[in-house]
Amino acid sequence: MFESTGRFSDGPFADYAAGLTVMNWLVVLLKLLGAAVAVYSLTTNPKHADALGVLLWGAFSLLSLYALGSVAEAAAILAGLTGHRDDITLASIAYVAFFTLLAIAFGVLAFAHSRRFDLTRRPRVLGALGAPLVLAVLLLGVPALLVALGLMPSL
Repeated sequence: MFESTGRFSDGPFADYAAGLTVMNWLVVLLKLLGAAVAVYSLTTNPKHADALGVLLWGAFSLLSLYALGSVAEAAAILAGLTGHRDDITLASIAYVAFFTLLAIAFGVLAFAHSRRFDLTRRPRVLGALGAPLVLAVLLLGVPALLVALGLMPSL
């Protein structure tokens, strides 16, 4: 949506437009990967059940952390610690509810897959702990790389 509207091509973020384009497409790729993992997990006998388990547990943990972080942010706003109460809109509540629903759905898939293929603890822990770490590296490393390549100014 951001790319088709040119939202960042002018205004306060114009200098960051190229970098934000790269980050937006990275997010699109991650969402497509998540959708592919969810659909593939529904197959009768997927190859590489352990690797699929890692991805399912990773998606579950990432979405759960995201939803919990959003709820914590809303609680901080309601407590008067940050932002304004007017920042909490019906659209923002629906957004958090949607990601909470996705977290629950991936949790169901992860637990079901683990039981169905009798996964050991290793793929579950690797996914649950590894995915947030990988995402953190991406969200810190890619912008640093974009700055180094001159596609984005440094902060």
